[in-house]
Amino acid sequence: MQRRHFFKHAALAGLAAGVSLPFNKMAATDPAIKTRTLKPNRLREGATVALIAPAGPFTEDKLVNARRNFETLGFKVREGKNLYARHGYFAGTDEQRLSDLHQAFSDPAVDAVWCIRGGYGCTRLLPMIDFDLIKKNPKPFIGYSDVTALHLAIRQKTGLVTFHGPVAASDFPENTLQHFRAALLDPVLNYEIRIPGEKEEFPGEEFRPFAITPGEVRGKLTGGNLSLLAAMTGTPYFPSFKKKLVFIEDVGEQPYRIDRMLTQLLQATDLREAAGIALGVFFDCQPKPGTPSLALAETLRDRLGGLGIPVIYGMPFGHVPHQATFPYGIEAALNVEKGTLTLLESGVI
Repeated sequence: MQRRHFFKHAALAGLAAGVSLPFNKMAATDPAIKTRTLKPNRLREGATVALIAPAGPFTEDKLVNARRNFETLGFKVREGKNLYARHGYFAGTDEQRLSDLHQAFSDPAVDAVWCIRGGYGCTRLLPMIDFDLIKKNPKPFIGYSDVTALHLAIRQKTGLVTFHGPVAASDFPENTLQHFRAALLDPVLNYEIRIPGEKEEFPGEEFRPFAITPGEVRGKLTGGNLSLLAAMTGTPYFPSFKKKLVFIEDVGEQPYRIDRMLTQLLQATDLREAAGIALGVFFDCQPKPGTPSLALAETLRDRLGGLGIPVIYGMPFGHVPHQATFPYGIEAALNVEKGTLTLLESGVI
């Protein structure tokens, strides 16, 4: 699986935002985990955010992007001690990357933890993470792609709401910035995320949304990158999908590989019992010219079309600049006919 950022221009329909949420510290109980849900404090301008690299190494241009994003959002950056470490295809040894993760959560001056990129390596850290430390110091934790592994493990072991959203080095077009603010800075009630409209122009077929199974349903959010979901199957860090709204995306995978990973989830997990499935943009996942293959859409319909639950493709998230931010563990509603996913509660207090 490739971990990159793609295309600069993609269509996205308008966003809807409702009344500001009342901030309260009441914790809900999620039956899928053995602890109470913890919501971190929302971010404010001037917040100090730790920048860490828990997976792959980054390039200079990614660092420039990250620093620009911190400036745009009005955040102060505190770079991890081992941020610039290198160890082959890792951003430092396991011990170095783990140390930066622990330090970011334990430092009382740090308000949030933001991953600069994905890559590969987060799954290697899971058995060594001090989940008690994280639980005692709840903070917004942000990223996607390989960071899916950390999201699932932290949620499963601590109950903390974390945020599947752009990595710090991502491009931040206006709609991505609006989604990010609505999830982490200025939370709103019934925040609606909508797929692009039929009249929009699409830079490629994989951006074109389509319904797989109609319906309207609600449930708590979980999911992430398909390759990571498949890789974590059978581990103690894997969530239950039962009655959940599952969001899934991937990049650079041929349809047969997507078929294989979805088949694994269908056979090894309770994905069939999910409330519904929201698929993002699977960029660069069309078959190679001249190779015998189902198309991406055919593959997704084949694997997910017979589940009897609402399923839609093309929600604005994935390895693309136009990204929504999804808080893990909060209640949300999916409406396939309207092409909307609505965050029914805030992920922060």
